[in-house]
Amino acid sequence: MKRKYSTATISALALLAGIFMGVTPAQAAPLASTLVLSGGNGVFGLAPITINATASSAGSVKFYARGVGIVGCESVPTTTTTPFVAKCSWLPATSGPITLGATFTPADPAAFEPAEAPAFNVKVGVPVQGVISPIHIYVDTILATGSTGVLAPRFGVGCTIASEFIVGQTIVFRIYANNADQGGAVMDSSNTAKAFVEVAGVKDPLPMTYGNHSGVAFWTAVLKTGAAPLYNTLGIISYKVTMVAKDTDSMKVLSSKLVTLVVDGKRVMENGKAVFERVSYYRTVKVSPVLKGATGTWSSNFTDTSKLTLYAVPKV
Repeated sequence: MKRKYSTATISALALLAGIFMGVTPAQAAPLASTLVLSGGNGVFGLAPITINATASSAGSVKFYARGVGIVGCESVPTTTTTPFVAKCSWLPATSGPITLGATFTPADPAAFEPAEAPAFNVKVGVPVQGVISPIHIYVDTILATGSTGVLAPRFGVGCTIASEFIVGQTIVFRIYANNADQGGAVMDSSNTAKAFVEVAGVKDPLPMTYGNHSGVAFWTAVLKTGAAPLYNTLGIISYKVTMVAKDTDSMKVLSSKLVTLVVDGKRVMENGKAVFERVSYYRTVKVSPVLKGATGTWSSNFTDTSKLTLYAVPKV
Protein backbone atom coordinates (compact mmCIF):
# COMPACT_ATOMS: atom_id res chain seq x y z
CA MET A 1 0.00 0.00 0.00
CA LYS A 2 1.40 3.44 -0.97
CA ARG A 3 1.64 6.08 1.71
CA LYS A 4 1.44 9.81 1.17
CA TYR A 5 3.51 12.22 3.30
CA SER A 6 2.85 15.94 3.75
CA THR A 7 5.45 18.58 2.90
CA ALA A 8 5.87 19.46 6.58
CA THR A 9 6.59 15.88 7.45
CA ILE A 10 9.23 15.56 4.75
CA SER A 11 10.95 18.78 5.96
CA ALA A 12 11.00 17.55 9.54
CA LEU A 13 12.47 14.21 8.48
CA ALA A 14 15.18 15.97 6.48
CA LEU A 15 16.12 18.16 9.47
CA LEU A 16 16.35 15.10 11.72
CA ALA A 17 18.47 13.31 9.17
CA GLY A 18 20.84 16.27 9.08
CA ILE A 19 21.19 16.21 12.86
CA PHE A 20 21.87 12.49 13.09
CA MET A 21 24.25 12.47 10.09
CA GLY A 22 26.32 15.40 11.44
CA VAL A 23 25.44 18.01 8.79
CA THR A 24 26.28 21.56 10.08
CA PRO A 25 23.51 24.21 9.80
CA ALA A 26 24.38 27.40 7.83
CA GLN A 27 26.28 30.07 9.89
CA ALA A 28 25.32 33.79 10.00
CA ALA A 29 27.67 36.14 8.09
CA PRO A 30 30.09 38.24 10.23
CA LEU A 31 28.68 41.60 11.30
CA ALA A 32 30.07 44.79 9.76
CA SER A 33 32.51 46.69 12.02
CA THR A 34 33.09 50.41 12.47
CA LEU A 35 36.23 52.34 13.43
CA VAL A 36 36.31 56.07 14.24
CA LEU A 37 39.37 58.22 14.98
CA SER A 38 39.54 61.20 17.33
CA GLY A 39 42.21 63.27 19.12
CA GLY A 40 45.51 63.72 17.30
CA ASN A 41 45.88 67.41 18.15
CA GLY A 42 49.04 68.77 19.73
CA VAL A 43 52.19 70.85 19.27
CA PHE A 44 55.13 69.73 17.16
CA GLY A 45 58.31 68.95 19.08
CA LEU A 46 56.66 69.20 22.50
CA ALA A 47 55.19 65.91 23.75
CA PRO A 48 53.63 62.74 22.34
CA ILE A 49 50.16 63.24 20.85
CA THR A 50 47.40 60.75 21.62
CA ILE A 51 45.24 59.37 18.80
CA ASN A 52 42.06 57.51 19.83
CA ALA A 53 40.40 54.79 17.75
CA THR A 54 36.93 53.62 18.82
CA ALA A 55 35.80 50.29 17.37
CA SER A 56 32.45 48.52 17.45
CA SER A 57 33.92 45.43 19.12
CA ALA A 58 37.12 44.22 20.80
CA GLY A 59 40.22 43.69 18.68
CA SER A 60 43.39 45.49 17.64
CA VAL A 61 44.10 48.66 15.63
CA LYS A 62 46.97 49.67 13.33
CA PHE A 63 47.49 53.44 13.08
CA TYR A 64 48.80 55.42 10.08
CA ALA A 65 50.04 58.99 9.47
CA ARG A 66 50.11 60.14 5.84
CA GLY A 67 49.60 56.51 4.81
CA VAL A 68 52.65 55.19 6.70
CA GLY A 69 52.30 52.97 9.76
CA ILE A 70 53.14 54.71 13.03
CA VAL A 71 56.04 53.00 14.78
CA GLY A 72 54.89 51.39 18.02
CA CYS A 73 51.23 51.51 16.99
CA GLU A 74 51.18 48.58 14.54
CA SER A 75 48.82 46.45 16.65
CA VAL A 76 47.28 48.27 19.60
CA PRO A 77 44.65 46.25 21.50
CA THR A 78 41.31 47.88 22.26
CA THR A 79 39.75 47.80 25.68
CA THR A 80 37.77 44.62 26.31
CA THR A 81 34.57 46.45 27.25
CA THR A 82 32.57 49.12 25.49
CA PRO A 83 33.62 51.65 24.33
CA PHE A 84 36.27 49.57 22.59
CA VAL A 85 39.10 52.14 22.43
CA ALA A 86 42.71 51.80 21.31
CA LYS A 87 45.19 54.63 21.91
CA CYS A 88 48.35 55.50 19.96
CA SER A 89 51.04 57.77 21.42
CA TRP A 90 52.46 59.58 18.42
CA LEU A 91 55.41 61.92 17.82
CA PRO A 92 54.79 63.63 14.45
CA ALA A 93 57.79 64.21 12.19
CA THR A 94 56.50 67.59 11.00
CA SER A 95 53.96 70.25 11.88
CA GLY A 96 50.98 71.34 9.79
CA PRO A 97 48.02 69.41 8.32
CA ILE A 98 48.35 65.61 8.54
CA THR A 99 45.91 62.87 7.50
CA LEU A 100 45.57 60.00 9.97
CA GLY A 101 44.18 56.55 9.27
CA ALA A 102 43.68 53.19 10.99
CA THR A 103 42.59 49.60 10.31
CA PHE A 104 40.75 47.32 12.73
CA THR A 105 41.20 43.57 13.18
CA PRO A 106 38.43 42.01 15.30
CA ALA A 107 39.25 39.60 18.10
CA ASP A 108 36.43 37.33 16.86
CA PRO A 109 36.76 37.24 13.06
CA ALA A 110 33.89 34.74 12.78
CA ALA A 111 31.48 37.25 14.32
CA PHE A 112 32.88 40.61 13.09
CA GLU A 113 34.46 41.91 9.90
CA PRO A 114 37.68 43.98 9.72
CA ALA A 115 37.22 47.74 9.22
CA GLU A 116 39.05 50.82 8.01
CA ALA A 117 38.56 54.21 9.65
CA PRO A 118 37.55 57.17 7.47
CA ALA A 119 40.48 59.53 6.80
CA PHE A 120 40.91 61.86 9.77
CA ASN A 121 42.56 65.26 9.22
CA VAL A 122 44.38 67.05 12.05
CA LYS A 123 46.66 70.07 12.29
CA VAL A 124 49.82 69.69 14.36
CA GLY A 125 50.64 73.07 15.85
CA VAL A 126 53.84 74.93 15.02
CA PRO A 127 55.44 77.11 17.71
CA VAL A 128 54.76 80.81 17.09
CA GLN A 129 58.39 81.75 17.83
CA GLY A 130 59.99 82.42 14.47
CA VAL A 131 63.66 81.42 14.67
CA ILE A 132 65.04 79.33 17.52
CA SER A 133 67.08 81.78 19.54
CA PRO A 134 68.10 82.60 23.10
CA ILE A 135 65.89 85.66 22.72
CA HIS A 136 62.20 85.01 23.26
CA ILE A 137 59.95 87.65 21.71
CA TYR A 138 56.28 88.55 22.23
CA VAL A 139 54.49 90.79 19.73
CA ASP A 140 51.03 92.31 19.45
CA THR A 141 49.53 95.16 17.44
CA ILE A 142 47.21 97.95 18.58
CA LEU A 143 45.48 100.96 16.99
CA ALA A 144 47.06 104.30 17.77
CA THR A 145 44.85 106.85 19.52
CA GLY A 146 43.38 109.85 17.73
CA SER A 147 41.39 108.18 14.94
CA THR A 148 37.87 109.54 14.38
CA GLY A 149 34.92 108.96 12.11
CA VAL A 150 35.02 105.78 10.05
CA LEU A 151 38.59 105.21 11.25
CA ALA A 152 37.66 105.41 14.93
CA PRO A 153 38.16 102.29 17.07
CA ARG A 154 35.32 99.86 16.54
CA PHE A 155 34.72 99.36 20.25
CA GLY A 156 35.49 102.89 21.38
CA VAL A 157 39.04 102.25 22.59
CA GLY A 158 42.41 102.43 20.88
CA CYS A 159 44.72 100.45 23.15
CA THR A 160 43.44 97.00 22.37
CA ILE A 161 45.16 94.04 20.74
CA ALA A 162 43.91 93.70 17.17
CA SER A 163 44.91 92.12 13.85
CA GLU A 164 42.52 93.94 11.50
CA PHE A 165 43.07 97.57 10.48
CA ILE A 166 41.66 100.06 7.93
CA VAL A 167 43.67 102.16 5.48
CA GLY A 168 44.27 105.49 7.19
CA GLN A 169 44.76 104.05 10.67
CA THR A 170 48.12 103.97 12.45
CA ILE A 171 49.31 100.56 13.59
CA VAL A 172 51.50 100.30 16.69
CA PHE A 173 53.66 97.22 17.23
CA ARG A 174 54.19 96.38 20.90
CA ILE A 175 57.09 94.08 21.73
CA TYR A 176 58.77 92.70 24.79
CA ALA A 177 61.51 90.08 24.98
CA ASN A 178 63.73 88.13 27.37
CA ASN A 179 67.29 86.93 26.84
CA ALA A 180 68.02 83.37 27.99
CA ASP A 181 71.77 84.01 27.56
CA GLN A 182 71.44 86.55 30.35
CA GLY A 183 69.41 84.42 32.73
CA GLY A 184 66.08 85.53 31.26
CA ALA A 185 66.86 89.25 31.62
CA VAL A 186 64.39 91.68 30.10
CA MET A 187 65.56 93.08 26.76
CA ASP A 188 65.72 96.82 27.40
CA SER A 189 67.75 99.75 26.10
CA SER A 190 70.69 98.86 28.37
CA ASN A 191 71.36 95.43 26.88
CA THR A 192 69.89 95.74 23.36
CA ALA A 193 72.03 96.89 20.44
CA LYS A 194 69.33 97.04 17.75
CA ALA A 195 65.58 96.50 17.56
CA PHE A 196 63.47 97.01 14.44
CA VAL A 197 60.50 95.75 12.41
CA GLU A 198 60.78 94.95 8.70
CA VAL A 199 57.52 95.25 6.73
CA ALA A 200 57.28 93.78 3.21
CA GLY A 201 56.83 96.67 0.76
CA VAL A 202 58.31 99.27 3.10
CA LYS A 203 61.82 100.37 2.08
CA ASP A 204 63.29 101.12 5.49
CA PRO A 205 62.92 99.04 8.68
CA LEU A 206 60.74 100.59 11.38
CA PRO A 207 62.94 101.46 14.39
CA MET A 208 61.70 100.33 17.78
CA THR A 209 61.96 102.50 20.86
CA TYR A 210 61.88 101.39 24.49
CA GLY A 211 60.08 103.32 27.19
CA ASN A 212 57.46 103.73 29.87
CA HIS A 213 53.91 103.31 28.59
CA SER A 214 51.35 104.00 31.33
CA GLY A 215 53.50 102.29 33.93
CA VAL A 216 54.60 99.38 31.74
CA ALA A 217 57.84 99.33 29.75
CA PHE A 218 58.03 97.74 26.29
CA TRP A 219 59.28 98.36 22.77
CA THR A 220 57.15 100.11 20.13
CA ALA A 221 57.28 100.68 16.38
CA VAL A 222 54.76 102.61 14.27
CA LEU A 223 53.39 101.86 10.80
CA LYS A 224 51.27 104.67 9.32
CA THR A 225 48.81 103.62 6.62
CA GLY A 226 47.02 105.78 4.07
CA ALA A 227 47.46 107.25 0.60
CA ALA A 228 50.93 106.89 -0.97
CA PRO A 229 53.68 107.27 0.09
CA LEU A 230 52.18 105.73 3.27
CA TYR A 231 51.64 102.00 3.43
CA ASN A 232 48.36 101.03 1.71
CA THR A 233 48.73 97.45 0.42
CA LEU A 234 45.52 95.60 1.23
CA GLY A 235 45.55 92.11 2.66
CA ILE A 236 48.03 90.40 4.97
CA ILE A 237 50.85 92.62 6.24
CA SER A 238 54.00 90.51 6.19
CA TYR A 239 56.51 91.64 8.81
CA LYS A 240 59.45 90.40 10.88
CA VAL A 241 60.71 91.63 14.25
CA THR A 242 64.47 91.55 14.89
CA MET A 243 66.23 92.17 18.20
CA VAL A 244 70.01 92.09 18.65
CA ALA A 245 71.53 91.94 22.12
CA LYS A 246 74.64 93.88 23.02
CA ASP A 247 77.92 92.04 23.43
CA THR A 248 78.61 91.42 27.10
CA ASP A 249 81.63 90.79 29.28
CA SER A 250 79.62 89.76 32.34
CA MET A 251 76.46 87.85 33.00
CA LYS A 252 74.27 86.48 35.76
CA VAL A 253 74.48 82.76 36.40
CA LEU A 254 72.37 80.55 38.63
CA SER A 255 74.25 79.45 41.74
CA SER A 256 73.46 78.02 45.16
CA LYS A 257 74.61 78.63 48.70
CA LEU A 258 73.98 77.39 52.24
CA VAL A 259 71.96 79.58 54.61
CA THR A 260 70.70 78.93 58.11
CA LEU A 261 67.16 77.59 58.28
CA VAL A 262 64.84 80.09 59.96
CA VAL A 263 61.27 79.30 61.04
CA ASP A 264 59.00 82.00 62.52
CA GLY A 265 61.99 84.33 62.80
CA LYS A 266 64.10 81.86 64.80
CA ARG A 267 67.05 79.74 63.77
CA VAL A 268 66.35 76.04 63.70
CA MET A 269 68.78 74.17 65.95
CA GLU A 270 69.51 70.46 66.11
CA ASN A 271 71.75 68.92 68.75
CA GLY A 272 72.93 72.40 69.60
CA LYS A 273 73.90 73.19 66.02
CA ALA A 274 72.23 75.42 63.46
CA VAL A 275 70.43 73.68 60.59
CA PHE A 276 71.33 74.86 57.10
CA GLU A 277 69.46 74.68 53.79
CA ARG A 278 70.65 75.22 50.22
CA VAL A 279 69.04 78.04 48.23
CA SER A 280 69.54 79.27 44.69
CA TYR A 281 70.47 82.79 43.60
CA TYR A 282 71.97 84.64 40.62
CA ARG A 283 75.54 85.97 40.78
CA THR A 284 77.42 88.10 38.27
CA VAL A 285 80.50 86.58 36.66
CA LYS A 286 83.02 87.92 34.15
CA VAL A 287 82.89 86.41 30.65
CA SER A 288 86.10 86.10 28.61
CA PRO A 289 86.22 86.31 25.71
CA VAL A 290 83.28 88.67 25.37
CA LEU A 291 79.96 86.92 24.67
CA LYS A 292 78.61 87.91 21.26
CA GLY A 293 75.13 89.37 21.50
CA ALA A 294 72.41 86.99 20.28
CA THR A 295 69.97 87.85 17.50
CA GLY A 296 66.30 87.01 17.86
CA THR A 297 63.62 87.19 15.17
CA TRP A 298 59.86 86.76 15.18
CA SER A 299 57.48 86.28 12.26
CA SER A 300 53.82 85.42 12.65
CA ASN A 301 52.97 81.75 12.16
CA PHE A 302 49.27 82.27 12.84
CA THR A 303 46.68 81.16 10.32
CA ASP A 304 46.00 83.71 7.56
CA THR A 305 42.69 84.71 9.14
CA SER A 306 44.55 85.73 12.31
CA LYS A 307 47.51 87.52 10.75
CA LEU A 308 47.89 91.29 10.66
CA THR A 309 45.58 92.49 7.84
CA LEU A 310 44.77 95.83 6.21
CA TYR A 311 41.33 96.54 4.71
CA ALA A 312 39.92 99.32 2.56
CA VAL A 313 37.75 102.01 4.12
CA PRO A 314 34.21 100.62 4.34
CA LYS A 315 31.62 102.21 2.05
CA VAL A 316 28.68 103.85 3.74
